[in-house]
Amino acid sequence: MNKKLIALALASITTVSALSGCGTTQEDRQNSKNTLVIGMEPTFPPFEFTENDKYIGFDIDYASAIAEKMGMKPEVKSLGFDALIPALQSGQIDIIASGMDATPERKEQVNFTDVYFKGGYTVVVKKDNTTINGFDDLQGKTVGAQVGTKGVDYAQEHGATVKQYDSNSQGWMELEAGTCDAVVIDNAVAMYYLKQGGSDKLKMVGEPIISSGMSLAINKDNKDLQEKVNKAMADLKADGTYAKLYKKWFGTEPQG
Repeated sequence: MNKKLIALALASITTVSALSGCGTTQEDRQNSKNTLVIGMEPTFPPFEFTENDKYIGFDIDYASAIAEKMGMKPEVKSLGFDALIPALQSGQIDIIASGMDATPERKEQVNFTDVYFKGGYTVVVKKDNTTINGFDDLQGKTVGAQVGTKGVDYAQEHGATVKQYDSNSQGWMELEAGTCDAVVIDNAVAMYYLKQGGSDKLKMVGEPIISSGMSLAINKDNKDLQEKVNKAMADLKADGTYAKLYKKWFGTEPQG
């Protein structure tokens, strides 16, 4: 066989091999490996953030514990919050653990696990602000909120002009600089930031809006992984691991 025919034969084999992988589902890929790729946006303390070039936080610890409970190795992948669901749908990541609320709109795109954290959204303003005392005072104000979060929706629903940003740290900076009147953000994240020194310049006002609860997101085509993760979550509650991690990051025992 001459070189030209050999090359054609090899090309045919390569083409067949490539085509044979086209029908592989995310679930098939998941079963063939021992690593759980966890997608998150690490500017959401105390859930996930960066410290000394290392990802840390409640979601990091919790998702890692879930992976280990399933006999898998956790691998964290950092993405923008609005890029997480597309990455999950395309198979770049296996699961989203990033303080994500299980909203009806998101349920059309992904499957959610059981709720692992019940929280809400609050309004934060500068300490000397006396005109904004809660959500009802956001009408006509410029309000910062992270893109892709329920904070954007809640601010818009209350008549605010929303200034969307990629990371929560940007929101704090803009609020302190006076380029927005308030920030709408997850209640736990606000409490953590104020506790870390933010209370010198900022304060929380009004009653929070209670959210539907945070869940882990999984590709709709991977029901098997969803069942395994829910089982691991239940096991971590039963053996006390969840309560231990919760107290580590929030300083209190979990409610309910």
